[in-house]
Amino acid sequence: MRQAVFYVLMISMAVACKEPYNAPLNSPPAGYLVVEGFINASAGTTRITLTRSTKIYDSADIVFEPNANVRVEGENNESYPLFQTTIGVYEASLPALNPGEKYRLHISTKNGSEYASDYSVVRSTPAIDSISWTRDAEGVQTYINTHDPNNNTKYYQWKYEETWEFYSNYLSSLVYLYDATHGIPFAVDYRDETHTVDTSVYKCWKTVNSTDIRVGSSEKLSVDKIYLPLVHIDAGAEQLSHLYSINLRQYALSHEAYLFYDRIKKNTEQLGSLFDAQPSQLQGNIHCLNDPTETVVGFVEVSEEQQKRIFISNKDVPDWGYKTLCTLFTIDNDPDSISRHATGLTPTIPATFRGLQILTFYAADASCIDCTLRGTNKKPDFWP
Repeated sequence: MRQAVFYVLMISMAVACKEPYNAPLNSPPAGYLVVEGFINASAGTTRITLTRSTKIYDSADIVFEPNANVRVEGENNESYPLFQTTIGVYEASLPALNPGEKYRLHISTKNGSEYASDYSVVRSTPAIDSISWTRDAEGVQTYINTHDPNNNTKYYQWKYEETWEFYSNYLSSLVYLYDATHGIPFAVDYRDETHTVDTSVYKCWKTVNSTDIRVGSSEKLSVDKIYLPLVHIDAGAEQLSHLYSINLRQYALSHEAYLFYDRIKKNTEQLGSLFDAQPSQLQGNIHCLNDPTETVVGFVEVSEEQQKRIFISNKDVPDWGYKTLCTLFTIDNDPDSISRHATGLTPTIPATFRGLQILTFYAADASCIDCTLRGTNKKPDFWP
């Protein structure tokens, strides 16, 4: 869910008509408040993101809502503050919530407005049975497998994080020498006296969080069981060049929350023709306490979190066929050649010598040498 959702819905209703219609978008100058996240009833992290809606024709980046006072409140007067970790993102590690109580989210913005979600019961989430996967000519497809033996859940939401290990294409033992007057490179030399390569930027990990809406329902089934596609990895993709992991998080939803997220999913993914499902007004469970007529976008549930992680190795997918677009260039080690041919390139290792003098060297795009430009060289705690 993103902050432009509300305007997408209103304007798409207008453009879907046969005759042009200019919809009156009487929004506040700061945009409507958009609340993303849920209250984690398990002992763990609750994370809430606050943004402001933007007009469909506004090309501005996401507008986060900073410096708000955010807390989880219980009907029994429990109160747990959340802390801003990055601009617009509020989180805290909370204890397990009392399953017999109701809880809500309370928000006070820096302009003095107050918002609160409806008090909600704590929803029990069944464990994830498994994450399975299959391989075909198109790549690898992962699947969600879950069920509730008590047939009580019916409505589910999933979020996930993908992490994979990858390597730079080339190691580097060279650095540019720069002209002190003009600040331009004129030669290369070894980065240290031992001529060692810089291994700190060779091995990295990258993590990508899910941004799409994943919900499912077993309402029309005789048993409360879900089997759905999760993530597809294209054949030859970097994700499986060495080792890949996906961590799936599962939440039980109320029927109302399921309808809310399902409508967002349909409105944002299925628009495009008169034959698509037409957009609908989003009715969340968050309200402005100062002005009940103000529109607020979001639905905050109180749900236990269940997690499951799997790893898939490159050894599990023989002949994966991973290839990069990196190219290695040979450059003469002189100011003119470096100026004409090495712009935007990073030196790797010497190519030819005259005695101890480096005559030519190899160079490539920096992203092919320094893996930290695309990930982190800090090994995740969960990595084997």
